[in-house]
Amino acid sequence: MDRLLDLLLRRFVRRGTLRITTARGTVFSFGDGTGRPVAIRFMTPAAQRGVIIDPEVRLGEAYMNGTLRVEEGTIADFLALVLGQTPDGMPPGWAQPQWLLRYLYRRLQQFNRPSRAQRNVAHHYDLDGRLYSLFLDADRQYSCAYFEAPDQSLDDAQLAKKRHLAAKLLLRDGHRVLDIGSGWGGLALYMAEFCRARVTGITLSREQLHRATERAAEKYLASAVEFRLQDYRDVPEKFDRIVSVGMFEHVGVGYYDAYFRRCAELLANDGVMLLHSIGRSEGPNVTNPWIAKYIFPGGYIPALSEVLPSIERAGLLVTDIEILRLHYAETLKHWRDRFMAHREEATRIYDQRFVRMWEFYLAASEMAFREQAMMVFQIQLTKRQDVVPTTRDYLVREEARLRALETGQRPPLRLAGE
Repeated sequence: MDRLLDLLLRRFVRRGTLRITTARGTVFSFGDGTGRPVAIRFMTPAAQRGVIIDPEVRLGEAYMNGTLRVEEGTIADFLALVLGQTPDGMPPGWAQPQWLLRYLYRRLQQFNRPSRAQRNVAHHYDLDGRLYSLFLDADRQYSCAYFEAPDQSLDDAQLAKKRHLAAKLLLRDGHRVLDIGSGWGGLALYMAEFCRARVTGITLSREQLHRATERAAEKYLASAVEFRLQDYRDVPEKFDRIVSVGMFEHVGVGYYDAYFRRCAELLANDGVMLLHSIGRSEGPNVTNPWIAKYIFPGGYIPALSEVLPSIERAGLLVTDIEILRLHYAETLKHWRDRFMAHREEATRIYDQRFVRMWEFYLAASEMAFREQAMMVFQIQLTKRQDVVPTTRDYLVREEARLRALETGQRPPLRLAGE
């Protein structure tokens, strides 16, 4: 088994400095000697054998179970080294037959009918609320932040994200807004407070619904914001604006046509929709099987080539696409640093295995954005060509106006016709 491990990794690890101690005590070195050295050790033959057979699942499981230990560097350093070997997001050559099988049945794995979609959401979002308070910002924004400067704090970058989204929606007093996947309510409350919109937020997480409703009452915004435990397929009303942040990854590739058709039915003729989602730049792929098993069952990160045809078939017009590249890597770094700083508290809430699982999830996600072709896209959609301005200058004006409202200042004067 040691010789097989050596043979496979010598072909795979071409860059960096990696030292592996096998379960029998044999030490192998791989890479070209560059970068920060990383050393790992297999504690059992079973863990070593599992990683050889199915690295995409068994590597994470070995770390969770403590049968793979990092002796030099961190698990994040190790994952950066490994994922940096394949920037196209494909697994090692010997694991690609398994990838092909997973690709063939990915639609079955993402068969997210309403009842299954709710179970999938509960698996991740109905965890103990104290867990999320350990690493998210004060507003509990669990999606990519918008870093306007490299040294911006996480809280300020998440506020900038909400401001950026609201600016693209061109919100005005009294607009009826549907927030699909409203989370803990932060964006909905922002739109109600600073844009004076009337917001309906829908979620499939009971924990998120409970907390979001509490927050609306605490901010005296209950008359302007309503949160519901509801599937997007069951919403009956029409809206002036629709926004969805970090929810589309849970729709499933087989439901894209249904999703956009429903959004088109819900959107007013002069309305604006904004979709914010993680995406992949290298084309269609599969959900990492470890992520699908332990973190986001039923989830899938789409390529734009999978999304745009469904938008076209729904009769919606794309009026703007923005790609955020390393913003999520920085967001995840903040989350990982905060989580690790509160590791003992997380262990008290759950246990060591859970904490190692969560550490692996945050580290793997961050390094996928840093080393591979992962990004976030924001797609602005309308039904008519004349609904949004013809240039993007309005974003600067809108963000300045909202920033002034956030700080309690008078908004800048607007010229006639603006």
